[in-house]
Amino acid sequence: MEEGDLAAGKSIAAERGAWIVFEDEAGQSMTPPRARPWGRIGCTPVVRVRGRGSGRVSMAGMACYRPGQRSRLIYSIREYRGRKDEPKGFMWRDFCDLVVRARIQLGGPIVLV
Repeated sequence: MEEGDLAAGKSIAAERGAWIVFEDEAGQSMTPPRARPWGRIGCTPVVRVRGRGSGRVSMAGMACYRPGQRSRLIYSIREYRGRKDEPKGFMWRDFCDLVVRARIQLGGPIVLV
């Protein structure tokens, strides 16, 4: 750090003309939210929620950057309805397919972060 070359040797993406890709995933339950309402002392309020709340939604996305190019967002969505033998979230093959799809769409090498 004293010489000022903190990131020396960290230019693999620049040397290869590669895209820098940041990957992340998130999930959200589709059950309706419930609030805690105010009520009189001794009278517990009852909050009715319509619907059973079926499953969840999962999303995996990649933010892709390369100098001189516009940035790209590549994503995939999976909906889980609670059926038998249905995957609840993303598996390693789904991420592999997403990386392959990103490589094809970007048309060049990628550095996955």
